[in-house]
Formats: sequence, structure tokens, C-alpha cells
Amino acid sequence: MRVVIPADIMEKIRRHGEETYPQECCGFMLGSAEDGVRKVSEIRGQSNERTDSPQNRFLISPEQFKAAERAARASGQTMVGIYHSHPDSPARPSEYDRDHAWPWFSYLIVNVGNGKAGEGKAWQLRDDRSGYDLLQLEILDGMHKGEKS
Repeated sequence: MRVVIPADIMEKIRRHGEETYPQECCGFMLGSAEDGVRKVSEIRGQSNERTDSPQNRFLISPEQFKAAERAARASGQTMVGIYHSHPDSPARPSEYDRDHAWPWFSYLIVNVGNGKAGEGKAWQLRDDRSGYDLLQLEILDGMHKGEKS
């Protein structure tokens, strides 16, 4: 499985992580999914609604989720995944992430250390929920039109 994302959209995700530091940022990735490739063509940044520990957890409300699903359908796209940041932690899923993830989605995690975005990695939860598989993340050079943040 591959996740393909334009460089300018990846940069928006990285900036979102820096802007919300030291709290986690979060948002949706919209695009297409076919033949083992998830192509991200739009992101929808969300507010982290977690109030008790936003520095190491994020919460996307059902209302935010429904609005993103409607936007994806209206634009002929699919919600292919969720992105979030890990402030001062590696770009790998935590046990909390595993407990709250869905197997079909791709999860893009960006490390933000001392307020500066670092590496990003893409993951997918296994169907049996036993853990994640690291996905190939391909960042395309060039500008992309149509992203929303």
C-alpha cells in the first residue's frame, strides 16, 4: 500500500503541526483509493477537541467527521485517512492511536520536535487490530490545486 501526497499539501500538514505545538494537530485526508494506492488531493484541518491531554491525544468530533465525509462526497472524493502530529515524540502510532483507529484508513503522523515539524510516516491498522503496518509514503514535487485547510 502506498500513500501519495503532493509536497505542498504535506507542507501544510507540517505547518499545522507547528502552529498547534505543543498540542497535537489533526485533520482529514481526502482523495482517491484504488489499486493499493491512496492519493491525497485535499486536506481538511480540524480543531483538536481533546481538553484533558491535547499535548499527546487528539479528538475529532462526530460532527467534524460527518462534515468531512459530506465534503468528500460532494467533491467526488473519498476520505482516505487522518493525519495528526506527535509533539516531541516519534512519528509512529501509540497504543492510544491503535485503540481509536479504523483498519481501512491511512494514518499520517508527523513528528514535531521543539515546535519544528520533522519526519512524517504513513501507517495502516491491521484488520485484526494487532498493530500497524508502515506504508510507503510518496511525496510528489510540484504545486497542487484544490487543498483546503
